Amino acid sequence: MQCQIFRLGVIEYQKAWNLQNQLAAQIAAGERGPALLLLEHNHVYTFGRQGKPENMLWDEAECARRGIALHHTDRGGDVTYHGPGQLVGYPILPLAQGELQTDPETGKPRLPQADFIGYLRNLEKTLIISLAKFGIGAGQIRGQTGVWVQPDVLSRCRHCPPEVRQAPAKIASIGVKVDARGVSRHGFALNVAPDMDYWGGILACGLENQNKVSLEMLVEPPPDMDKVATVVGRAFGEVFGYEMVGHEGVILL
Repeated sequence: MQCQIFRLGVIEYQKAWNLQNQLAAQIAAGERGPALLLLEHNHVYTFGRQGKPENMLWDEAECARRGIALHHTDRGGDVTYHGPGQLVGYPILPLAQGELQTDPETGKPRLPQADFIGYLRNLEKTLIISLAKFGIGAGQIRGQTGVWVQPDVLSRCRHCPPEVRQAPAKIASIGVKVDARGVSRHGFALNVAPDMDYWGGILACGLENQNKVSLEMLVEPPPDMDKVATVVGRAFGEVFGYEMVGHEGVILL
């Protein structure tokens, strides 16, 4: 099966969200196949369904001064940051299509259940494979979602303060939604070369003292965004079993 890649460049968060919803509706109606949006956002903090106001460290005035938008979303997780220099991927996939089943508790029809945890693990696997292409060993941490770099890899980071080299650092975040029709939304964010200072405005994912790292901090010379997007797109197809085809950045809205 083919999966179309939309390479959208830098795009406002709301516009990308609207596009996700439009594509998801078309997939659910059988009008198109799977899609993967690869893009960057302008500076934005987004809250998931478990988002807590106290995890916002900068007030609205400070966010406005720094040009940071705020959005409350329907994905899982708490608060995170997106911005230029970060590769964001939104897979819009039919994860639970098939004949309707009967819910044993309610007696009402429903779609087959999606393997939600397996989907998260495959997103992590996609990013781990991609990072390996740049010589970065990364992995998962039990009980947490995302992709992390261990201290033995961080020890070569000449730009990292000493405390960052003593504990795992997160290089990619993941937050997703699978709707009632079994179609996925939202996705992952890989730190390529963002301004890391913007993480100072939040307790990312509600966790204190969470180290962050980027490809730029670990690879010299750092890869450009187009190269990273190409590698991630290929790894995505490998992990999910899709033939990846380009869409030349066409926006449907």
